[in-house]
Amino acid sequence: MVLGRFRRWLVATFLGTDRRVLVLALARMVDGFGNSFLIVVLPLYIVGPVDVAPLLGVRVPIVGLSLTETLLVGIVLSLYGFLSSVGQPIAGRLSDRTGRRKVYILLGLALLGAANAAYAVVTDYRLLIGLRALQGLSAALTIPCSVALINDLGGALDRGGNFGIYNTFRLVGFGFGPVVAGVLVEAGPYVLDIGGLAVEFGRFDAVFWLAALSAAVGFALVAAFVSEPERTRATAADDLSLRVRHPERRQLLDPVFAVGVATLFMAIGLALFETLASPINARLGQGGTLFAVQFAAAVVANVLFQTPIGQASDRYGRRPFLLAGFVLLVPATLAQGLVLELAAAIPYAPAVMVAVRFLQGVAIALAFAPALSLAGDLARNGESGTRLSVLTTAFTLGVAIGPLTSGVLARFGIVWPFAFGAALGGLGLLVVFTQVYETAEAATTVAPGTAVPQND
Repeated sequence: MVLGRFRRWLVATFLGTDRRVLVLALARMVDGFGNSFLIVVLPLYIVGPVDVAPLLGVRVPIVGLSLTETLLVGIVLSLYGFLSSVGQPIAGRLSDRTGRRKVYILLGLALLGAANAAYAVVTDYRLLIGLRALQGLSAALTIPCSVALINDLGGALDRGGNFGIYNTFRLVGFGFGPVVAGVLVEAGPYVLDIGGLAVEFGRFDAVFWLAALSAAVGFALVAAFVSEPERTRATAADDLSLRVRHPERRQLLDPVFAVGVATLFMAIGLALFETLASPINARLGQGGTLFAVQFAAAVVANVLFQTPIGQASDRYGRRPFLLAGFVLLVPATLAQGLVLELAAAIPYAPAVMVAVRFLQGVAIALAFAPALSLAGDLARNGESGTRLSVLTTAFTLGVAIGPLTSGVLARFGIVWPFAFGAALGGLGLLVVFTQVYETAEAATTVAPGTAVPQND
């Protein structure tokens, strides 16, 4: 009976969704699949084929640090997030001003594919910095314009479900990409027989070319099957601004800006885990495989719950799910630090860590699709890109800040990064509780793309 209900829900969800939304979700899944390869591969590539020896020990004047292999890897990995965060509001606003989304998505995917392919022939660290910057630009174009187009393609009654489907597919690609990349690197090099001619691909080359192919597939899907609704071009806006203060209501902050602040805190807490592999494995007495399972647990929870939670927020409202997400986020984040601190006294501590990581993923799922939907509810004609880029920028920036934060705080004790993340989650809860009002009920009474009444 349960399987039957699930099958009916699955069929109704995907058959009842706009084909363009599904294609955008698939495109983001395949390009996320390839782009996430680099999380695993770039650290190995930099300490392998790339010659970083001349840079080691060089002192950075402003911060007073000497360059190490670890720092060089961290710079490359973090650069993508920081540059993407800077560019997303600009791209979102530009897409609103021109009334076009698709062209920016295609340009972003083309740049991503070119950068992924170029890694196969670049072994100079300075050129790697340039390629990583190009990838950050590609993400800045693709991410806000994709979510803005998702918003344009839906209405108040299906906005949450559409964002849930989009995030689910995106996370499937992001979650499986590093696993496939790890397998490809371990199994290489490869020999391909082309017309009797044996062509050898190095283990890194195979990964970079496959990442480029995934971006090309995403480009082809969007180019062939996605069209913009007429109202996107018809409502192109000239008066666009980032609102911080609310001009009319009793709240201090504009609700979209408030949810953006809370999303930043949430993303920092989520990203604390990934840079602490060595101390986590040492504390829990485990290897890399269990760490990968623990890291993936949060992604799996998002894949399972994003779509049903998004659909439920269309029916029951955005604010209850936002509040529930941050209520769960606080203990789920702190529990990770406590499991590590008390690992010797906790039976099956690695399995407990999997469970609390899964709960943290559920918390993210409860909050993120409803947050995007709330921003979409409040977007006036022609400003979806500007409003939604607040949230996508906040999440990307948080994911970039989180690893750096955990690296600094872990020096004071393994529990401190997670205690800090839990405190940020508490602040996010306070911001949502005091500054964010319900939008879904008002949004269901008006046509998609029009302003939502400001009700107290």
